[in-house]
Amino acid sequence: MKYNLSKLNIILIAIFFSIIVIGFALMLGAPSGADTYNPDIFSVRRITVGPMISLFGFVGMVFAILYTPKK
Repeated sequence: MKYNLSKLNIILIAIFFSIIVIGFALMLGAPSGADTYNPDIFSVRRITVGPMISLFGFVGMVFAILYTPKK
């Protein structure tokens, strides 16, 4: 069976997918409830670092899908 994506494309997709998962994992944390306040919801890791890593993963995913290796 012939696929349109090469082996390199599949490897790059897997790498960038794991980067997206890492970015979303960095945004996780303890929730702030109605009766408790957790100031950690405004940490740099959850507001800046996690979304930037996820965005890098999504942009890289587009590159991984559209990349055509030279023959």
